[in-house]
This record gives sequence, structure tokens and C-alpha cells, in this order.
Amino acid sequence: QVQLVESGGGLVQAGGPLRLSCAASGGTLSNFHVGWFRQAPGKEREFVAAIRWSGGNTYYEDSVKGRFTISRDTAKNTVYLQTSSVKPEDTAVYYCAAAAAIYDSGYYVRRSMSYTYWGQGTQVTVSS
Repeated sequence: QVQLVESGGGLVQAGGPLRLSCAASGGTLSNFHVGWFRQAPGKEREFVAAIRWSGGNTYYEDSVKGRFTISRDTAKNTVYLQTSSVKPEDTAVYYCAAAAAIYDSGYYVRRSMSYTYWGQGTQVTVSS
């Protein structure tokens, strides 16, 4: 049973940096993809980025490509999502999630239904 705990959210000024962490425990992630999703008020949850634990393949939603970076630290069993310049439209609750043994393709990693384990979420509020 994998447990995921997000951290790093809070109130951030537009144009400033942000780094979210997702710490995993309870099992190895060697056969997992770990993804970040976000849900803004009144909107559906949307895919942001994902990384394959073994090999490090990364995937991004088009709206954040080039601005957000997903990475992992295998020694710390932690996945990060970071940007050097947040925007007000990045305001949302950010969730990390883990999917076991899914096909390594953009179609599957973007689907929230592919993910079995979810964190509790961390609120990010960007002030303009």
C-alpha cells in the first residue's frame, strides 16, 4: 500500500517560484508512474505532469509545458513539481498520484483513472 504526502503549497506571489513535493512510503515505486493533478475552484481535476519512476520519462499538459518541471529523487522516494514563475491561473489544489504497471504512454498517464493511490492534496494560491 503506497502512501503519498504532498507539501510545499501555500500563498505564492505571481512570478515567483514554487516547488511541490510528493513523498511516497509503503512500497517501492519501481513499477509506477507518479503524476500531478490539480483542481481549481469550480473546475474539474486536470492532469499537470507525470514521470515514470524507472527511466524518468516525463509528460506534461500543454498549458504547463516549458514552465513546470517534474522530477524525482529515488533516494528520497520523492517526486517534485516546480516552476520558476507561477501565474494566477495556477491557483488550485494540487494532488500527486501513483499508478502501478500502466503502459508508458501519454494517453494512460494523463487519465486520472489510471492512478490508484492519491495524496490528500496541497493548496496553492497565487496572488497577482
